[in-house]
Amino acid sequence: MDPVLTEPLRDPQTVLSALDFAGVAVFAATGALAAAREKHDVVTFAFFGAITGVGGGTLRDLLLGLPVFWVKDWRYIAVCLIAAVGIWLLGQRDWRFRALLWLDAAGLAAYGVLGAAKAEAVHAHPLICIVMGALTACFGGVVRDTLAGQPSILLRREINVTAAIVAATVYMILRAFELPLWPCAIAAALAGFTLRAAALRWGWTLPAFPSRA
Repeated sequence: MDPVLTEPLRDPQTVLSALDFAGVAVFAATGALAAAREKHDVVTFAFFGAITGVGGGTLRDLLLGLPVFWVKDWRYIAVCLIAAVGIWLLGQRDWRFRALLWLDAAGLAAYGVLGAAKAEAVHAHPLICIVMGALTACFGGVVRDTLAGQPSILLRREINVTAAIVAATVYMILRAFELPLWPCAIAAALAGFTLRAAALRWGWTLPAFPSRA
């Protein structure tokens, strides 16, 4: 590849922006799919898409004392609207619910890494970076499920939040060895996605609190 073209890919800000747009698009699609499951109109599709797409990142930026990312850049909301309209135009599909599960898995992994990376960029403690990764990945889904009248991902024993925590933790461990950002981000996202995919495939769950005999 031309060095002139590859140089921006080494810039941490470029990496974070790429992850941010990817995460927003994926989560916006899950929000629109949740609206589709309840047979809402296109305006509700757009609302679900936007609030799911930017919800986690909004909470992250507020807690880190940063400018809220989508207020500064209108393209994030545009991506949410495009994703929502795209899901609307697809119409009824038998694979819709499966798509929601797999897109959610991808979003959890990507945003788990992104939240940790953004916190790392402002020199937060590694533990705080992991917490920010989990919040970024999960809060939008919590809002989505609440609006859709579905059980929140926090109240299920499925491996959801755990996958985001794994992605953020792997990222921080790799970065502790001063490895380049892109390989760390990809490896960490794959780790989180693989865990969630395995849980979907084989029905893995976390153990419940034991009751008295």
